[in-house]
Amino acid sequence: MGERTTERPEVMEPREIAERHFPDWTGDEPATPAAMPRTFHEAFVEVFHAQFERLFRVFDRLSGDPELAADLVQEAFIRLYRRGALPDTPPSWLLTVAMNLFRNARTRRSRRLALLTRERAAGVHSDPLPAPDAVVESEESRRRVRAVMDRLSDRDRRLLLLSVEGFSYRDIAAAAGVRESSVGVFIARARQAFRKAYEDAADGS
Repeated sequence: MGERTTERPEVMEPREIAERHFPDWTGDEPATPAAMPRTFHEAFVEVFHAQFERLFRVFDRLSGDPELAADLVQEAFIRLYRRGALPDTPPSWLLTVAMNLFRNARTRRSRRLALLTRERAAGVHSDPLPAPDAVVESEESRRRVRAVMDRLSDRDRRLLLLSVEGFSYRDIAAAAGVRESSVGVFIARARQAFRKAYEDAADGS
């Protein structure tokens, strides 16, 4: 099977989102002292740069399709800009919107999507190139992890990926459709299920 490209799809910057979807926006923001409240556009740009990459990683791994992942996350940000105001917890809002878009895309395609990518997309994965023997070992480990993840429930996969990316329990609860007070328990169970499945795979069962 051919290697999946690691090049991240080109995405729009915040200014391009504003100009394309809101043609009346001129880009002229009034100069305000530091003590004055930020404009919505300034706050949006800050959220974009803080959240885009990790959201992309989550949906790249969930879908196995970097172009789809970029489209989902970009559409979530477009909807946030159209909203005209930031929600109380932007990461939770964006994650929930992108997750709903992902479910819709998966339903439309009527096919099962890969749930773990071979590697992070360029620009996200910045680790140095490993030695050849490490590549072989790493590839074998990735194959085993993908096979194990494939044996877990959809909820367990989402919980593990979101936890690894450092999302708060509140964000994870909104995306997974569970109570925030239960997230820790569910993550612990998901990790236990992964550990058992990984050990079974190592034993050849």
